[in-house]
Amino acid sequence: MSSEVLVSRPHYDSSAVAQGVQERDLSVKPDVPQPSSGSATAGYRSAKYGPAEWFSNYHSILQQAGTESHAARSIQRESKALHQETEAGTFKTQGEGTRLLGERLLEIHSWKSELQRYIEQLQADTESLLALKTRLEKALDASETPYAISTDNLSCRARRLGPDLVRDSVEEELVKEVDLIRSVQALLKRTTAQVVSQIKMNREVKQTLEMDWSDKYQAYNFDDHSGRHSNMSTDTRHHPSSATFQDQVCNCTSWTKFTQDNLNKAQQEEQTTHSLRLLVEQVLQDTTEDLEFQCSSVDRAFSRRVQELIEAKTQMETKLAQVLEQIGAQERNIVLLQQAIHNKEAPLRVAQSRLYLRSLRPNMELCRDQPQFSLEGEVRQIDATVAALQQQLSEARRSLSHLEESRITLEKDINCKTHSLFIERDKCMTHRKRYPAASKLLGY
Repeated sequence: MSSEVLVSRPHYDSSAVAQGVQERDLSVKPDVPQPSSGSATAGYRSAKYGPAEWFSNYHSILQQAGTESHAARSIQRESKALHQETEAGTFKTQGEGTRLLGERLLEIHSWKSELQRYIEQLQADTESLLALKTRLEKALDASETPYAISTDNLSCRARRLGPDLVRDSVEEELVKEVDLIRSVQALLKRTTAQVVSQIKMNREVKQTLEMDWSDKYQAYNFDDHSGRHSNMSTDTRHHPSSATFQDQVCNCTSWTKFTQDNLNKAQQEEQTTHSLRLLVEQVLQDTTEDLEFQCSSVDRAFSRRVQELIEAKTQMETKLAQVLEQIGAQERNIVLLQQAIHNKEAPLRVAQSRLYLRSLRPNMELCRDQPQFSLEGEVRQIDATVAALQQQLSEARRSLSHLEESRITLEKDINCKTHSLFIERDKCMTHRKRYPAASKLLGY
């Protein structure tokens, strides 16, 4: 170290550096004599800087500090301006976000209220359809009674006897009634199936609206909670990943369209429900009127038929009384004829005995005299009278036989009419009094 020659450093003006004045070139001029570094002082030299180097280092430090101070003041001015600018921008952006959150809350509340209104309307429509479904089922059950009555009437009338087993207007009306009831039951079943299908559709749409309402309820709560956040809130935290774009995020147009489509579907189902309710009411009213009208037609046909049977039975009973009277008279006539024939036997025996005795006269006494002619004429007259009486007796007996046949026929037909009256009036018409009232057919 003692043998090394110290190299002098340039001189710096510290006051100039502090004032930012450009430095002068202080390098050592070649004509200025420099201190000597002879070997005589070698033992006293050390590895320290020289004065020029000290000044140079000193001035360099001052210059660097001044530069850094200037840069710091510039940064401080820029930081203050940036702070003021960003502070205002942050407050403005935060206020805008709060305002937009408020508007979003109003929009969500509006849609949520609309969804709630349609949900309640769908619930009311579904309940009304359930009531109509119950009415349809009751009306279908009530139609079984007319069907049982009509089929029972047909079965009972099939047990009519003889000539009364006829396909009359009553049977035609009963067959029409049975066909009508079957048609009504088929219509009620189809209508019930439509109501059940509509109830299912209403419930599906209602569930969709409820899910949408529930999502909006949660979104409203989140946005409401977000809107209440402020810089003084203690429950805020950093969530760096929350600002990244989410894959499943929809835009406002698709968000609005989704809810609007749900509401349109609900409105469509509401209109369908209204039309179906009117249809069900009309179906119940029409079927009830048709069944009552046909019931009245059958009852009128039964009344006419019963009146016809009563009149026929009355006429037959009157005729039977006449026939019985004629039978009695004819029987008495036969007795008289038989008595008359019997009464002719004695005169005939007398006349024949006389002729016989006179035929025993001898020889020339066997003469055809007036007594002989008279007796012969008497016998012929009695024989003719007896023959006439016999003929009349035969006719009277045939007449009596015919009268008996008529009596039997009349009695059988009267029995048939009596049996038919029992079926028509006592069984069928009495059974038809159990026909359900209009309120039951309407499903109440």
